[in-house]
Amino acid sequence: MGAPIPQDDAPRTPPPAGDAKSVSWSDLPRKDQLIVITLARLSEPLVQTSLQAYMFYQLKWFDPSLSDSVISSQAGILHASFTAAQFLTAMIWGRLADSSRFGRKTVLLIGLGGTMLSCVGFGFSTSFWQALVFRSIGGITNGNVGVLRTMISEIIREKKYQSRAFLLMPMTFNVGVIIGPILGGTLSDLAGTYPNRFGHIEFFKRYPYAAPNLLSAFFLLCAMTSIWLNLDETLDSRLDRRDIGRDLGRKLWALVARRRSSSSNSNSTTSYSPLASRDTGTSTEVELTPPTTPTKTKSTRPRPRPRYTQRLAFRRIFTRNVILTLLASCTLAFHVGTFNSLWFVFLSTPAYDPSSPSSLPRHLPLIFTGGMGLQPREVGMAMAILGALGIALQLLVYPTLSARLGTVRSWRLFLLCFPIAYVLVPFLSLVPSDAAPPAPKAGVQVWLAVAGVLVFQVVGRTFALPAQTILVNNCSPHPSVLGTLHGVGQSVSSFARTVGPVLGGFLYGLGLKVGVVGAVWWGLSLAAVFGVGVSFFVREGDGHEIWLEGDEEEE
Repeated sequence: MGAPIPQDDAPRTPPPAGDAKSVSWSDLPRKDQLIVITLARLSEPLVQTSLQAYMFYQLKWFDPSLSDSVISSQAGILHASFTAAQFLTAMIWGRLADSSRFGRKTVLLIGLGGTMLSCVGFGFSTSFWQALVFRSIGGITNGNVGVLRTMISEIIREKKYQSRAFLLMPMTFNVGVIIGPILGGTLSDLAGTYPNRFGHIEFFKRYPYAAPNLLSAFFLLCAMTSIWLNLDETLDSRLDRRDIGRDLGRKLWALVARRRSSSSNSNSTTSYSPLASRDTGTSTEVELTPPTTPTKTKSTRPRPRPRYTQRLAFRRIFTRNVILTLLASCTLAFHVGTFNSLWFVFLSTPAYDPSSPSSLPRHLPLIFTGGMGLQPREVGMAMAILGALGIALQLLVYPTLSARLGTVRSWRLFLLCFPIAYVLVPFLSLVPSDAAPPAPKAGVQVWLAVAGVLVFQVVGRTFALPAQTILVNNCSPHPSVLGTLHGVGQSVSSFARTVGPVLGGFLYGLGLKVGVVGAVWWGLSLAAVFGVGVSFFVREGDGHEIWLEGDEEEE
């Protein structure tokens, strides 16, 4: 490491990003840790998208007398309750993740545990207010997205790997978008959907939406166990502390390795014991002779030398670039979160029926109403299309294109996809259907139209969200506040994803009442245009623009 930089606020020039074009998935370092983080991230979008597939119908089950416009407003509130609670606590969890008392790993376990409790309670809720309370509990205890992003940046410190490493989280989200809605749509209301098989089981009749939530809770428990046993703490100030869960995990893996080694060498006349490894901190060798001079060590694992000894004051975090980057992140979260909230409501809204006496007249091209009228299983399929498109683009297109254009340029370019997607969404209700209303819309042309609109939204999300995460990470003025900044970023995003669905749900219900279902979508398009404008004032930082006494260069 180089000598400490004596200047307090010396400006830094970002280092070259490296040859990102030559980086492949197999080149990523610390794949074992990235896998654990990926599995932990997978459990949460799986839970969120699972309940979206049937939330409209669960709210109807709570009170069948409510109108579609009221249900739409309730869905927006319920969707926003989780993020509203996150907005209040995400910054706190970020500060705790930066503190030596808690650290990253403890905060992750608390977040997953709270979400699991929320999930079980939501499944057994029998009223809107019960569901609202349990969704809020999940948000209050969960600041995991910011912590997971912080850990990825601390595990993968070279910029040439970041475009792929930070892609893991949105890619994992798309996996959850594929699996979650299918599970939610299939397992919800088993007694009503499959009366011959489950109609006689009292549990499924009394709690029709418990099954998908119990399965989600099981996934969360598996994620908690994996983190406790397999994830290393990345906070510098906690590297020398004993991690009981990690020690147990190493022993379990060593036991498995011994058994495999014993099995593979059972026919051999000569056996041996592997030597202890300093890299893993475990040893499978049995000591026959004790050492002459006993020594005590906290760990045999080599510890990296801290890059900093002081912590940047909270008031100094908010540089001009940090503020602009957070504003861009807030805008992106606002319209993407609102889309995610309204999309499944629009798909579940009954199709326009001109023969109904309560139907409002249409005056194309702008004055029309109605949704798609899809059932939970079909809603799940439509949302799975969104996830499948995202996975394909992220694996096949994003790394190459991002490396060629660079983080900022690709981010600005693909932000333009969102306004196009939002303008087109309401026109799906006008696509001719093979089934006459009020039956759900059906036919090849309907699903081709859904996929065509989703291409724009998914392309934008695929390229913009990973780049936005990298920009938030790299705008951090000092490594000592990285977790705090991600907590602030999650808090800002949670605020946007709270206001957006609530406002969007209200405006969507109002649009159904007055016969202009597209108004809220076209307003969302204007918000996306504002985000494009903000992006031209954002620059990519290097994560260490303010230097304090005692800071050191990395080797």
